[in-house]
Amino acid sequence: MAKAMSGTGRVTVSPLLHLWPDTYGVIGYAAAGRFGVEAIVGYLPVPEVPDIHLMDVAARHSPHAADWVLCTGWSSRAVTKPGSLDLPEATWFLERDGSSQPNAAKGEGATLYGHSQLHVGRMSLADPEKPDTSAAAQEYTLRVARQVLRSRMPELVDA
Repeated sequence: MAKAMSGTGRVTVSPLLHLWPDTYGVIGYAAAGRFGVEAIVGYLPVPEVPDIHLMDVAARHSPHAADWVLCTGWSSRAVTKPGSLDLPEATWFLERDGSSQPNAAKGEGATLYGHSQLHVGRMSLADPEKPDTSAAAQEYTLRVARQVLRSRMPELVDA
C-alpha cells in the first residue's frame, strides 16, 4: 500500500520520454525535509499516457536506478526542457511507491544533487484556487500535465 506524503514549495513539472520513440509522460520534482535533503520525483497521471513507474524506467538506463531518477528530476530543474513549468509555491501530494537512498549518497552525510533520500510515486498538485478539494486537485494536475505534454504532443486537447 502506498504511503502518502505532501508538502508545499517549488515544483518543477517536465515532460519525460517514457516509451521510445514517442510516448511522453510528465514528472514533477520537489524537495522535502530539513534543507531539502529528500527528493520527491513523481509522475503526474494523464489518461492518454501509461503510468510511469520511475524506478522501472531507471533500471532500463542504469544499474543505480535511484541515482538515475535523482539525476532526471534535478536536471529537469537545472536545464529546463521546452514546455516545462516551474511552480514556485505549489502544494504537492505523493502516493509513494517507494523510497531509496541513492547509491552515490551512501555513507555518513553523503548526498547526490543535495539529496540523501529519494521518494517516487504518483504526484498530484493542489489547485491554488480550491486547495481543499481532492477533485479540484485531480483536475488541476491534469490541466498542468496536459499543458506540459502539449510541447511534445500538440494534438493533445483538454477533455
